[in-house]
Amino acid sequence: MLSYQHAYHAGNLADLHKHALLATALDYLTRKEKPLSYLETHSGRGLYHLDSDESRKTGEARAGITRALSEDWLGDDHPLTRALTATRDRHGAFAYPGSPLIAAHFLRNGDSAHLAELHPAEHAALSQVAWFAKLYEQDGFQMAQAVCPPTPRRGMLLIDPSYEVKNDYAGIPKAIDQIARKWNVGIIALWYPILTDNRHLGMTAALTMNHPDALLSEVRFAPARPGHAMVGSGMFVINPPWGLAGESDRLQAMFRKLG
Repeated sequence: MLSYQHAYHAGNLADLHKHALLATALDYLTRKEKPLSYLETHSGRGLYHLDSDESRKTGEARAGITRALSEDWLGDDHPLTRALTATRDRHGAFAYPGSPLIAAHFLRNGDSAHLAELHPAEHAALSQVAWFAKLYEQDGFQMAQAVCPPTPRRGMLLIDPSYEVKNDYAGIPKAIDQIARKWNVGIIALWYPILTDNRHLGMTAALTMNHPDALLSEVRFAPARPGHAMVGSGMFVINPPWGLAGESDRLQAMFRKLG
């Protein structure tokens, strides 16, 4: 249950999709002076190094963020590019920000952050870089249920499970419905993998039925290696901020060109 470690996959094509949408949403939210809350249920370690043994073993970052930068998929002014540049200025040329450090780039004095991570080693690493947030070494859904609605009420929740537990797909719609009822103004973003068996379809159908105005953003790509089951990335966003649908369309067009 606690075996997943994102260091093997940081900066891959799924991260590129997820983090481009996350950075775009946070960039829009922080244009207004009003304070906000940022929450994550599965935060990981926050900071990754693409020259690590784990990253080199899979090579997924080379096909993701490394290729994206070399071929200028995003552009210098994209919110994700700006967050990545700031992270590398501080932590080195091979650093890659997980979602907590992407959020840290945009959050301001007066904003609040709540980050949950249950994996002991990942939580310990997160505590070294997430100085800006309140940390929780507990189940992320329990944290979200306890904190929501947060103060300030304006803000965003990212749900990014490892999907190691098969019943995650069945249980997530109910958990999100409960959070959305408590925090009806919050942006609630769920990331999910698209696997060859399409096991996400029941989950997204239930979510779409209960939240018909949400944004559903999906991209497809070739498996990272022969036999690898992940062939795409999805984001389901309740109360999407202005401009996020346009970024989703741009990303989908970009991934279609990749084949």
